[in-house]
Amino acid sequence: MIMVRAIVRPDKKETVLYELSSAGFNAATVLDVVGRGKQKGIKFGDVIYDEIPKSLIMLVIADEDKEDVIDLVLRHAKTGDTGAFGDGKIFVSAVDEVYTVSSGAAGL
Repeated sequence: MIMVRAIVRPDKKETVLYELSSAGFNAATVLDVVGRGKQKGIKFGDVIYDEIPKSLIMLVIADEDKEDVIDLVLRHAKTGDTGAFGDGKIFVSAVDEVYTVSSGAAGL
């Protein structure tokens, strides 16, 4: 199992979630977060905004679904045809174990 964490623009959140659900990936945790990337924020005149609003979408999936989920997020979180700074990042990490709290059952 793997965990995919996708940081996307807030205006892309609903589209990405809809496409994930349409592809059968219904379980997700979504958080509103702030952060900055390599550009260290956005500068307008003398003012620097270094806490840019983003949405964090997290889901745990089977290993064999990794490429499908990553491709889906890349296609639907991108701004326009070529993308733009601030479109986000995708982080992938291993998940060793998963348990359902209500039943104690192991696995997804």
